[in-house]
Amino acid sequence: MSSTPLKSWLARQAYSLVLRLGMPAYLWRVWARGKEEPDYRANWPQRLGFYDPAYRALLAKQDARPVWWVHAVSLGEARAAMPLIQAMRTQCPHMRLLLTHTTATGREAGKALLQEGDLQTWLPYDTPGAVRRFLRVHRPQVGVLMETEVWPNVQHEAARLGVPMVLANARLSEKSLKQGMRLAALMQPAAHLLTLALAQTEDDARRVRTMGAHDVKVCGNVKFDMSPAPQSLALGRRWREASTRPVVLAASTREGEEVGLLDAWQSMRAACTAGEPVPRLLLVPRHPQRFDEVAALVAARGFIVSRRSTWADGQPDQADLAADVWLGDSMGEMPAYYAAARVALLGGSFAPLGGQNLIEAAACGCPIVMGPSTFNFAEAAELSEQAGGAVRVSDWTQGVRVACELLASGQDAGMSERALTFAASHRGAAARMAQWISRCAQGSR
Repeated sequence: MSSTPLKSWLARQAYSLVLRLGMPAYLWRVWARGKEEPDYRANWPQRLGFYDPAYRALLAKQDARPVWWVHAVSLGEARAAMPLIQAMRTQCPHMRLLLTHTTATGREAGKALLQEGDLQTWLPYDTPGAVRRFLRVHRPQVGVLMETEVWPNVQHEAARLGVPMVLANARLSEKSLKQGMRLAALMQPAAHLLTLALAQTEDDARRVRTMGAHDVKVCGNVKFDMSPAPQSLALGRRWREASTRPVVLAASTREGEEVGLLDAWQSMRAACTAGEPVPRLLLVPRHPQRFDEVAALVAARGFIVSRRSTWADGQPDQADLAADVWLGDSMGEMPAYYAAARVALLGGSFAPLGGQNLIEAAACGCPIVMGPSTFNFAEAAELSEQAGGAVRVSDWTQGVRVACELLASGQDAGMSERALTFAASHRGAAARMAQWISRCAQGSR
């Protein structure tokens, strides 16, 4: 560690003071988010480490079972936690899961991971008092942070109370490393307090060590162990069969990306000759609070839009089949969207945002056309491209053109098979990580 103990202590004290002073703004932001996503207002005192009698009564039941705590900040981490939690239950069948989140989408997705007797709450605001109350109330045997979450006071209080902390499925881009090193006096000690870090790749492991972690293992990516639900795939296939045109999916687009996508889509349509079949665009924004905004944007461009949320019995009717654009404004149906499409454009990769998980697409057998920005999932993107399940383009215009060319030539079918093979060949990370977590819980590594 480069930071001296005194410098680290002063940095954490200053950080804690800033958080205390900013608490009113934090609580106001949580309450404001609750206007669009009501779950943000649910049990909000838990964000400060205060628990009502009903929650404490639930906590008191079966209190002899060891509590294994998993923090999955948002939707992506909650989904990634699913195979890991399943593997953890195999390692310790009698363990009691404590699942925490920061966002409403993560909390909603996490409900599907709970079994009888499990607990779900908010991760407390990272002040010493809130974290201390959280840990003393729940007394976890081990704590697991998913992917990138390292909190200075969480780490400090867990170490003080003897709770081993594991960073699972750890990933760290060069950009994030540089940002973290600007606060080295704060973040390096927090990373050093990790009992163990389980990295996705060798590059991730190197960067996590640079950040300060002292014990790092390379285990692979648990997202390869995610299996799409058969009923979701079947639903998507029914949509594909119902569509009179091939479907191109724009998967999990981010703010600012849809304008470029729609520009490219309009240009493609204009270039089509009379009678030439035009693919259908299935547009799925990443964040649910943007569904209405994106629907208005699509309509303003002159496209006929049909929203998935309006489909009676979950199936498109004749009016929906006449639409130019299907808007995927539902939660938890990403596998169905991938199954409906013959090729997908990867949102988050056409703006400098680092891309997002393309492994789910591969597991659904959906070929991917990705933009230039994939630094958050660099190895997965590179391996998928090498395996022939994905291709890289420079911008939306080229992406739409390549997607249409794959459909016209029928090459998407071969890419689909290669994507499935690629996904299947990288399974096993969840079991490896669960074994290490179990060792930490038992006090031996």
